Amino acid sequence: MTTQPERMKDHWWWRPGWDVGRRFYTWHLTFDGQTDVHRAAAAYREGLAELPDLTLIPNRWLHLTMQGIGFVNEVDENTIQDIASAAATRLAQVPPAEVELGPAVIHPEAILLPARPEKPIHAVRNAIRAAIGDVLDDVPERAEGFTPHVSVAYNAADRQTEPVAQALAQLDIPPAKAHITSAELIMLHRDNRMYEWTPHTQVPLG
Repeated sequence: MTTQPERMKDHWWWRPGWDVGRRFYTWHLTFDGQTDVHRAAAAYREGLAELPDLTLIPNRWLHLTMQGIGFVNEVDENTIQDIASAAATRLAQVPPAEVELGPAVIHPEAILLPARPEKPIHAVRNAIRAAIGDVLDDVPERAEGFTPHVSVAYNAADRQTEPVAQALAQLDIPPAKAHITSAELIMLHRDNRMYEWTPHTQVPLG
C-alpha cells in the first residue's frame, strides 16, 4: 500500500454478489467516541474537500475492516449468534491495544491511514477467524494479505493520481491514536456509495 499508483479508479463498482439492498455480516473495528481519530479524519476531509470525485468518510462511518462472514440472506441467525458467542470467549484472551493511524497513503481506490503496530490488530482478527472456525467448516476470506488500515476517502472516478498526491503533500496531519478495546459484528451495506451498517454485537477485548 506504500507504492503510489499512477492512476486511481472508481471504488464504487459493484463487487460480485453485491447489489442495492444486500446486507453482509462482517467484523469491523469502529471508532465511536474516539476523538483523536475523529480529529485526524476531519483534518483530511478539510484538506481534500476541494478535490472532485472523492467520497469523504464522516466520523460515524470510519472503520477498520477485519473479517467477513457472509450475506445476511445466506447465514442464519443461530449461526451468527454462535459465532458471536465464540468470539466473546476468544477475544476475552486478547488484550486491548493502542495503535497509530496514519499518515495517509494513496491506494488505487482510496486514501488510507495505515494502522501500526499491526501485531495487536492481527491478534484480534486471528481470534475472530478462530471463532468463525469454531462454528463453520470453512472460514471465509484469506488469512494472508491482511494489512490493517482506516480509509478516510474513497475515490469515485477514474483519474490521474497526481492531483490527489499534491493535495496530500500540502497537509501536515499528525497520526491519530486509536484505542482498540472491542470488535463489532455488523450488518453492512453500500447502497448509498458509503459503507454504512447496523450494529449486531459488540464484543470487548481482554
